[in-house]
Amino acid sequence: MAALIHTLFAGANQGMLWGLFALGVFISFRILNFPDLTVEGSFTLGASVMAVFIAKTALGLVTACVLSLMIGALAGLATGLLNTKLKIPPILAGILVMIGLYSINIRIMGGANLSLLRKDTLISFFMDKGIAYNFSIFIIAILFTSIAVAALYWFFGTEIGCAIRATGDNEKMCRAQGINTDNTKILALMISNALVALCGALVAQHQANSNATMGSGSIVIGLASVIIGEAFTGQKFPFWLKLTFIVLGSVVYRLIISLVLLFNFLEASDIKLLTALIVIIALGIPHLKKPKKLKGV
Repeated sequence: MAALIHTLFAGANQGMLWGLFALGVFISFRILNFPDLTVEGSFTLGASVMAVFIAKTALGLVTACVLSLMIGALAGLATGLLNTKLKIPPILAGILVMIGLYSINIRIMGGANLSLLRKDTLISFFMDKGIAYNFSIFIIAILFTSIAVAALYWFFGTEIGCAIRATGDNEKMCRAQGINTDNTKILALMISNALVALCGALVAQHQANSNATMGSGSIVIGLASVIIGEAFTGQKFPFWLKLTFIVLGSVVYRLIISLVLLFNFLEASDIKLLTALIVIIALGIPHLKKPKKLKGV
């Protein structure tokens, strides 16, 4: 029983940390309707920047988090410019930036991996105050996700935020109303990748290292979290509650994975396959439920 409780608590903590990633994916894929694969690179970018500042400089941890946020936004800016100014399709623009970031991340770290063992992190900061390891992660996760949800709720209620939501719903109509949809796309992608990079910075501290491949396949994890979170909401739910459930979707996903591994239902190497199946089922069921039209009608 103790092992089960510990596993669930650890899984919930990890899910909340990854909630920032899910929020970033929600902005690009759901609000903007932009399939952005940049997030796999910007996630590692945030981790790389954070790891370098922790391991090689005396910069404050909060300042390092802010810099990771800003540099992640630059990755989103690059993707937005490729799409809006060079008219490169969304998926290809994201892939190009993601590939470029792989080399950039290795350059930043000075190699493919950078360890943070026995380094001062946000987690060690709370542990030095006498707070247990798992509770330290819990405090950090709650703090950052709460700020992110509150900030996003406020921002998307502003005129600019509403313009971004309108761009995702009907871009042509927005242009007819005089909205510069290129700017709204770029801004949304910057916010999305900033959140993802911040998530990478926190996850790097949680796993005590940053490596060039840590973002591989993360987009599917983000989509699974978003889909699970949306399963608990409807059209009439307020926006702040939708954002909260996106984070809870990430928690539920991590709890599922933790239980699967705890009871040895699958090998660790099968987790990505399980994640892909969750996304396929969640995306496919609504389509299968639609009544089929008769031929010739």
